[in-house]
Amino acid sequence: MPQGKPLVVPDDGLTTRQRRNRPLLAVHTGEMKGKSTAAFGMALRAWNQGWSIGVFQFVKSAKWKVGEENAFRALGALHESGGQGGPVEWHKMGEGWSWSRKQGSDEDHAANAREGWAEIKRRLAEERHDFYVLDEFTYPLHWGWIDTAEVVAALRDRPGRQHVVITGRNAPEELIEAADLVTHMTKVKHPMDAGQKGQRGIEW
Repeated sequence: MPQGKPLVVPDDGLTTRQRRNRPLLAVHTGEMKGKSTAAFGMALRAWNQGWSIGVFQFVKSAKWKVGEENAFRALGALHESGGQGGPVEWHKMGEGWSWSRKQGSDEDHAANAREGWAEIKRRLAEERHDFYVLDEFTYPLHWGWIDTAEVVAALRDRPGRQHVVITGRNAPEELIEAADLVTHMTKVKHPMDAGQKGQRGIEW
């Protein structure tokens, strides 16, 4: 797509404006790092447009402190105090049942995931946010904790102009087929291959 212009204009009955402003479903998947980072970069652009941002983390532990959370909470406070950008909500779903599985059974974790998805589904129906980041949401789909067909149907039928970005490895094919934008992160090199652990400012 040179200079951001499509190579083909479909005969779908939409005007250029309608087609350009339709809500998008994006999926960032693959084995390499950068999936969440790219989603949060998109959320920054959305915040700058004054959109309401809703971030829902499904896998990272509630104790796991990521730099993006602190940054977006600060941006949310900036909006509240001075009206800049848009409002921000950041939610950690469940007890972090991927990085630490010390508490609760798999069924407990699955129930937490389903409860988290039910809340997102309610918000979509209410058109609560303009831009959603469902971080690591592919995992409960891949594990069968949440029904992929139900998710695809809810996203397909969501009202208004709500953009959704889903991140995580092993995105189900049904979700990929339903998405408007799919990015697959493929590893070429990684510092961990040379024995280097994650570091501040890069991984968190």
